[in-house]
Amino acid sequence: MELTTVWFILIAVLWIGYFVLEGFDFGVGMLLPVVGKNEAERRAVVTTLGPVWDGNEVWVLVAGGATFAAFPEWYATLFSGFYLPLFLILVALIVRGVAFEYRSKRSDGSWRARWDAAIVFGSALPALLWGVAFSNIVRGVPLEEFEGSIEYAGGFFNLLNPFALLGGLTFVAIFLTHGAIFLSLKTTGEIRERAYAVGLRTGAAATVLAVAFLLWAQLAFSDKAWTWVPVLLAAVAWLVALAMHRARKEGLAFTASAVTIGLAVVALFGMLFPNVMPNIDAAGPSLTTDNASSTDYTLTIMTWVAVVFTPIVLAYQSWTYWVFRKRVGAEHIADAEVGSLDEVPV
Repeated sequence: MELTTVWFILIAVLWIGYFVLEGFDFGVGMLLPVVGKNEAERRAVVTTLGPVWDGNEVWVLVAGGATFAAFPEWYATLFSGFYLPLFLILVALIVRGVAFEYRSKRSDGSWRARWDAAIVFGSALPALLWGVAFSNIVRGVPLEEFEGSIEYAGGFFNLLNPFALLGGLTFVAIFLTHGAIFLSLKTTGEIRERAYAVGLRTGAAATVLAVAFLLWAQLAFSDKAWTWVPVLLAAVAWLVALAMHRARKEGLAFTASAVTIGLAVVALFGMLFPNVMPNIDAAGPSLTTDNASSTDYTLTIMTWVAVVFTPIVLAYQSWTYWVFRKRVGAEHIADAEVGSLDEVPV
C-alpha cells in the first residue's frame, strides 16, 4: 500500500476519533439548558465534560496538522476556500472553551446564563458547519488551476447548497442524540431522565436526516459499490443504538452510536477516495492523494512518528475516561453558588 493511501486512511481515523468524542461533547453542550433546570443540575452536566472536553479537541488539531504535513495542497486549498466557515468554527470553539472555564467563576445568575448561552452556541455552530464542510468535500467544489496549483474558485455561498445544509442538520441531530445517550450513561436522577427523553426524540429526527443524507451521498457522489457496506452497517448500528437507549442499556447504546458515527465517516472518506477534494466539474482538475501529497521522505518520517506516539496518546486518553467513569448528579454538587469547575467533585 502506498504511503499516500496510508495517510489518507490515518487522517480518516483521526476524524473518526474527533467526531465520536467531540460529537457527544457538542451534544451535551447543546443540551445544557434542556436537561439542566437549575444551577446544580447545569453544573453536573458541565462536570460530565470537565475532564475530557479539551482532550477531545486535540483530535481535530492532530487531524489538521496531519493534513498539513501529508497533503499540503489539500490543506492549502481547504483552508483558503473554506476560510469563513473554518474561522467561525475556530471562534465558536474558543468561546466554548472560555465558557467552560469562566461560567462558575462568579455566583451571579446572569453571568452564568450568558456563559451557558455561549456553550450552546459554541457547540451548535461547529456541529452544523463541520457537516456543511464535509458534505461539500464529498460533493465537490469549484476548482481551477492557477500558476501550477489547484485552488478553490467559488465563494462562501457556493458552500450553502441543499446537500451541504442537509449534512449540517444531520451532524447536529446525530450529535444531539449521541450527547443525550452520553448524559444518560453519565448522570443520575432528573438529568438522566430528561436526557433519556430527549434522546428518544432527537434519535427519531436523526434517523430520517441520516438516511436521506447517506443515501443522497451514496447515489449521487459515490462511484464505488463497496461504500454501501459502511452505509448499511451504520444504519444497523444506529437502530441498535436507539433500541438500546430505549431499553435503558446506556453503555451499549453509546457504543453503538459511536460505531454509527465511525462507519458514517468511513463511508464519506470511501466515497471521496482517491480524491481529497474533487472538482464539482468532472472535466476540471481535482486534488487527489497523488497530486496533493508531500514527498515520500516526509511521509516516511511521519509514519514512524505516528507509530511511536499514537499508542501513547490512545492509552492516556483511555485512562482518562476510565478514571472519570462514574455517574454525576445534582446531589454531587456540594455548593452550586460558588467555586469553579475544578472544585466540583467527580
